[in-house]
Amino acid sequence: MKVAFFDAKQYDIDSFNACLSGRNDIEITYFETKLDEKTVSLTMGYEAICVFVNDNLNKEVIDKLYENGVKLITLRCAGFDKVDLSACFGRIHVLRVPAYSPYAVAEFAMALLLTSNRRIHKSYMRTREYNFALNGLTGVDLYGKTIGVIGTGKIGQKFINICKGFGMNVICYDKFPNEALGYNYVDLDTLFRNSDFISLHCPLTQETKHIINKDSIAKMKNGVMIINTSRGQLIDTEALLNGILDRKVGSACLDVYEEEADLFFSDKSNHIMNDKILRELLSMPNVIVTSHQAFLTSDALANIADTTINNIKTFFDGTYNAENEVCYHCPNMANCKKKRKDRCF
Repeated sequence: MKVAFFDAKQYDIDSFNACLSGRNDIEITYFETKLDEKTVSLTMGYEAICVFVNDNLNKEVIDKLYENGVKLITLRCAGFDKVDLSACFGRIHVLRVPAYSPYAVAEFAMALLLTSNRRIHKSYMRTREYNFALNGLTGVDLYGKTIGVIGTGKIGQKFINICKGFGMNVICYDKFPNEALGYNYVDLDTLFRNSDFISLHCPLTQETKHIINKDSIAKMKNGVMIINTSRGQLIDTEALLNGILDRKVGSACLDVYEEEADLFFSDKSNHIMNDKILRELLSMPNVIVTSHQAFLTSDALANIADTTINNIKTFFDGTYNAENEVCYHCPNMANCKKKRKDRCF
């Protein structure tokens, strides 16, 4: 099978080459460029493509992929919000990596929370300049504080376990609550009103886009901390910025950003930052922005490569795992295969 691999970074190449070592049934061509309308012509002659979170698979791109004979889109991530599933339906299959390492993202979310709360990033910079003063470094005990977790999938569950280890009071919201988990599920308004910290672990859908907005921020406690390691568009960034300026939001930890597509995963240090909102956020002492690195552990990279390669191999031999497929009718194809197999392909 010939696979076109887009937005390739060296860590991707290393992990996938390691996974392919000793086998010759899959041939990958790595492209540094992202996939979009301008680069889709590169897919001519390939049976499958492999893409990441900021590749743009809109209808125009999907139509061209289908015209070029591409049969499979493999996402080396869990999210599929950049894929026009309606354009894929009945034409191109879409497989993803639903759980490469929930521990990696959950642990990073807690690292951000701890760093911001205890001002570790500030202390680190101060002591490098031999400033050992403690002024402005006061945090709060996490024990007994309330954290609201939006999304209780695999990553959310691991994050909740970590929070409980700190003795925090955890309240949760999920559109499809799993009562068997024994969590304290509440409605969104209750979560916003009662949380000292709010962490986002839900997928980006039409319903969750800007779930953090002007109105929801107004309902929150003064000084709330917001952590986002999921998708940038879950937060209306302008509303968040205003919340910080109004002293409503006490701090924000963002591993993802609403307009990250042309910024993250690249070195922009020699460029002028045209994004005024991001520029202002980066200037604030109570905001931490990292560049979509929560997933980045050696364990996660190995799991991503292994699952993606297995998705490709098993798709073409007809034995692939339905739980890894997404489609227009049902993002969870495990259910779709059982209930409406005849409607999918």
